[in-house]
Amino acid sequence: MNVSRSTTEESAMTDPTTIATATATATTPSPSPSPSPITVPPFAVIPGAQVQHILQGRERQIVELVEDTYRLHAAGQSVNPPSYFLRFPDRPTARIIALPASIGGQARVDGIKWISSFPDNVQAGLPRASAVLILNDHDTGYPFACLESSIISATRTAAMAASAAHTLIRARGTRPRRIGFFGTGLIARYVHTFLTATGWSFDEIGVHDTSADSAAGFESYLRSTHDATTRITVHDSPEQLIRSGDLVVFATIAGRPHVPDPAWFDHNPLVLHVSLRDLAPEIILASTNIVDDVEHCLKADTSPHLAEQLTGNRDFLAGTLHDVMAGRAALPADRPVVFSPFGLGVLDLAIGKHVYDAVTDAGQLHVIDDFFHELRRYG
Repeated sequence: MNVSRSTTEESAMTDPTTIATATATATTPSPSPSPSPITVPPFAVIPGAQVQHILQGRERQIVELVEDTYRLHAAGQSVNPPSYFLRFPDRPTARIIALPASIGGQARVDGIKWISSFPDNVQAGLPRASAVLILNDHDTGYPFACLESSIISATRTAAMAASAAHTLIRARGTRPRRIGFFGTGLIARYVHTFLTATGWSFDEIGVHDTSADSAAGFESYLRSTHDATTRITVHDSPEQLIRSGDLVVFATIAGRPHVPDPAWFDHNPLVLHVSLRDLAPEIILASTNIVDDVEHCLKADTSPHLAEQLTGNRDFLAGTLHDVMAGRAALPADRPVVFSPFGLGVLDLAIGKHVYDAVTDAGQLHVIDDFFHELRRYG
């Protein structure tokens, strides 16, 4: 049976008015959506309990976030100017550091971490470090959140160390079975947590600290998190600690080098030089050196900075952690490998924005009403 075109279809094919209307409909672009109005964002405060709740138990996810942020930084999608140190003539061991930064990618956020280090707090039973992180809106520049950031700072430091350990061991091809912790404060505990949560296990764990009480406290923590098959030893001397470990973590408050002898590293360990100022420049020069960012790390009298001052060049640097990730830096097995991370503000921003988004999604954001009050130019 033949099916003929409908009368309406035939009319549309022959009626010039219909043709014109159809053509206009087809060729006229739809109007662009109006841009969203620029408004002042609400301002929120996120206390430490909320920060910890979001981050705890998500170590693998945070390590991935840190690695993604390093890639953004290496691709030029960040602004990370030098950190600024506020020092005090009447309190020479204390300092407050400002770390401004801006990050692109999905986070698209600017901000600054303001972190203090007052070592004398420990004698009074207080944590050495305290910090806040301010997040600024990408479009208006207005601050939209203030987060307790000592937890964020410790988290990003530990995630950075865990990422480096995994990356450098993969490049080296040998996995350590003995680890030593030189310095036993909060950062050491966080580094240990991130290593074990991301798949590391050890037959032996060494501990050393200039404070016997701190060393004993860390030993007790370790025994509560490992079974009896893990040998845990508190070492009396730095040399004993270093020689006992295939992986050595420095997490001290040292302001200048206190580990003098390259011979202590003759067994070619992997060294996570988190505290940056522990190693004499001669040790740096005898090692394969990886940093997180060259310009940031070679300043403020870090051990690599002292090595640069001693030699007048940077030839002792093998590359950055991202260079190792990308296969551009080789790690020989016949020398110690030292990773010295200055710690980039973009990492704090990435983790802080992650926390903010998670708290917001959970409907638990504590907004301060009318925080920005004077918003009319002429009243």
